[in-house]
Order: sequence, then C-alpha cells, then structure tokens
Amino acid sequence: MNFLAHLHLASLSDSSLLGNLMADFVRGNPQHDYSQEVVAGIMMHRRVDVMTDTLPQVKQARLYFSTDFRRVAPITLDVLWDHFLARHWDELVPDIALPAFILQAQQQIIPQLPHTPERFQNLNAYLWPERWLERYAELPFIANVLQGMANRRPKLSALAGSFYDIEQHYQPLEQVFWQFYPQMMHKAQHKQI
Repeated sequence: MNFLAHLHLASLSDSSLLGNLMADFVRGNPQHDYSQEVVAGIMMHRRVDVMTDTLPQVKQARLYFSTDFRRVAPITLDVLWDHFLARHWDELVPDIALPAFILQAQQQIIPQLPHTPERFQNLNAYLWPERWLERYAELPFIANVLQGMANRRPKLSALAGSFYDIEQHYQPLEQVFWQFYPQMMHKAQHKQI
C-alpha cells in the first residue's frame, strides 16, 4: 500500500493518520520517540504492509511483471493500489469525497510535522500542495511517480520501466485490487489489522 491506502485504512480503524503516513520514514522501534497513538499508527502501517505483501492475490500479481521488473514489482504495486483506490474512491467510500478526505487528513497531519523526521517533512512539502493523493487517479501521474522514485534511488531504476507492465496488464491488476482491497477495508473497520 502507498500513502492514500494507508491513510484510508487508518481512518477506517480510527488509527493515527500521522503514524500510518510516516511509518516508512521511521526506522526501528519508535516507542521512545512518539506518542502511543502515533506508535500504534506506525505499527498498523507495518502490519498492513506485511498483510498485503503476503496475500496470494498480490503475490500472483507480481507475475504480471516481466523478469526485468519483477524485483521492483512490490513497490510498483503499492503505487498502483493507490491509483485504483483514488480512481474508484466514490464507489468504495461513498460517504466522503476524496478531496474532503484528503483535506481532513492534511489538517490532522500538518500541525504535527515539526516533531517528525526531516525526510517526512520534505515529502509533505510536495504531497499536499501538488495534490498527489488526488492525482493518483490519473494513470500518467503514476508513470511520473515511478519515474521520480527511479530518479531518486538509482538501485530502483527499474521502477520507471515497470510502468510498461502496468499498461500491458491494467485490467487483471485492477481485478486483483478488487479481490483484496475491500477485504482490507473490512479488516480495518473491525480492528483486525
């Protein structure tokens, strides 16, 4: 899962949006650095990642990627799941429009930024004003996200090329999303994550 899905599942579970969003920027045991609520959010994020990565459907989805890109397929899929969530938001979350949800999340997270890792603060300088979470619904934006990640981390340069496999297998990958994401929502709502 990427940023939008982590925020959405956190909201369904009444978990810390800040903790769930910044978990990838926190190494090791966060117990002594953050409040219990934020720590619980970080731990939920980590559980979501493990659950998603070990789902049979998600493991199978990696096979849609050619051997050149299979190594980065888990990262590509995390971004793609956010695309499908943003694209189908109104169907999955009929009680609040995506822009309103994003605004609520932003209003909760921004005041807490001074107490977060610098790299996370840097992300927030772009995430909200450039409307990344809304723009995930646009497939060309996903290509830009993957290219940007590849540019920032040369070891992950294959991410840029992995977009080709998304285009080639878009429909079956979308079906995979529908197979597992509603289940993740159910688990979040029932505090099973």
